Amino acid sequence: METMETSSGVTSEHRESPRILIVDDDASVREVLSVLLSEEGYRCICAPDAPTALALLPQGIQLVISDLKMPEHDGIWLLDRAHEQCPDVPIIMLTGYGDTDSAVSCLRRGAADYLIKPPKLLELVRAIERALAKYRIALERRLYQQRLEQSIRDTKRELQQTFTKLEGAYNSTLLGLVAALDAREHETGDHSLRVARYAAALACRMSLPDDEIHELRRGALLHDIGKIGVSDSILLKPGPLDSEEWAGMRRHPEVGFAILQQIDYLAAPSKIVLTHHERFDGTGYPYGLMGQDIPIGARIFTIADTLDAITSDRPYRAASSFEMARDEILRCSGTQFDPILVDAFMSIDAREFESLRRPSSGKSVFDIDAPRQAEGDALSKQNSDERRSSMPLHRSRSP
Repeated sequence: METMETSSGVTSEHRESPRILIVDDDASVREVLSVLLSEEGYRCICAPDAPTALALLPQGIQLVISDLKMPEHDGIWLLDRAHEQCPDVPIIMLTGYGDTDSAVSCLRRGAADYLIKPPKLLELVRAIERALAKYRIALERRLYQQRLEQSIRDTKRELQQTFTKLEGAYNSTLLGLVAALDAREHETGDHSLRVARYAAALACRMSLPDDEIHELRRGALLHDIGKIGVSDSILLKPGPLDSEEWAGMRRHPEVGFAILQQIDYLAAPSKIVLTHHERFDGTGYPYGLMGQDIPIGARIFTIADTLDAITSDRPYRAASSFEMARDEILRCSGTQFDPILVDAFMSIDAREFESLRRPSSGKSVFDIDAPRQAEGDALSKQNSDERRSSMPLHRSRSP
């Protein structure tokens, strides 16, 4: 139950009645309309001019009745600004002039109705009820839209949380598989994890998109999954491989690709697995691809893999320094490695790679990032077409 005082001084009580703002520079008009409409069950507030009305508008006003002709700021001025401030609140215009052009102008600007002063009470009430009906529909539509938008946001947040959990499960499974693969080759330790970190650092330096860096990490982790199809007698042979054994070893990129390409989540990384032994000069395998025909993820991987191979202990030699590895990679620029990627690699301080070799405890290979190349730097100017270069997967060529 709400108690309010009208401009006439009459105190009335109404339960959730529509709240109407009456705007007129003539005090007698304001008082008459307020009394009549209060008797019809409406709650009325009065304003002597357009600026005062505009200030009152946010106070729960559901409909405005305004005079068209007022000093300084007229009803048109109020109409335009009221719609900017409260677009759903309907406005009925009143005027003592039978001006058709004014009526048309008001309606075009969004007025709910246009009546000649003094309006007949029945006509005014009908106009008010029509306008309030439209207002309620507009308000319900807006509330429905707000609820729908909130529901979409809630659903999106829930889906994102589900995706994050699912991705975490995928990554945990991936790391478990990688650990098993690395354990099979006793001398490599966490080789795949290190290569994935090095590759991600170089990809960040090249300003590759985050999704491509994630795919590169997965491809680097799984690069040797095809060795599942290589017998232990070949894989763990202490001496050099003969030609037949070497041919069997060279099939592991294609075996790995065949395993991964059927898994949607790993379709993109599978191309890195297939091409990680290609060389920039075309002398690699299995297809002898050259230059930018090799996916950029595979070109980045070859540098990261070589860095880890040189700086890790092997049964036949001790690990070399990062500086020696950098010199060797620079020496093979243009033959084994993409020169642009080598330039980017050389721009990264060796200490950064050394820190990635043994990252802080608690960090996952999927969490580690590196500084991106400054926008506009020459090393990051390879266009998106080159970054996403595809490869002829069905082409056959002897290594």
